[in-house]
Amino acid sequence: MKLIHRLGYYGLGLFFGIVILIFFLSGKKTSCDYSPNARVLKNIRTKKQSYSQASLDFFKNNKLDTSLVSKVLKDGNVDFSKSETDREPCNIYFISGISEAPIELEIENCDSIAMIKNVQLKKDE
Repeated sequence: MKLIHRLGYYGLGLFFGIVILIFFLSGKKTSCDYSPNARVLKNIRTKKQSYSQASLDFFKNNKLDTSLVSKVLKDGNVDFSKSETDREPCNIYFISGISEAPIELEIENCDSIAMIKNVQLKKDE
């Protein structure tokens, strides 16, 4: 079989494979979260979230809405150098993001719940 025929069959198979994947995956909420940052954020977003009294006081005193947490958990950055990823039973993550104000969240990520322990305004370093 000539090389041009092999490439033709390969291209045809690749085309039909992509069309089938597009057909089956269209309309489904599929995502490719493979980086450590994206995996941690997705893990926290999927859990029930609760707020400590300190975090609720921060939002009240700064006249901010708790919906900022959802925005930060969607587009934020996890600071792994400050986070405690080997802590038992719950890991502590520091997540920073900018929505209306540059804020940093301290989140205790347990098996079934994510507790927003502390929120503070992010200072430029």
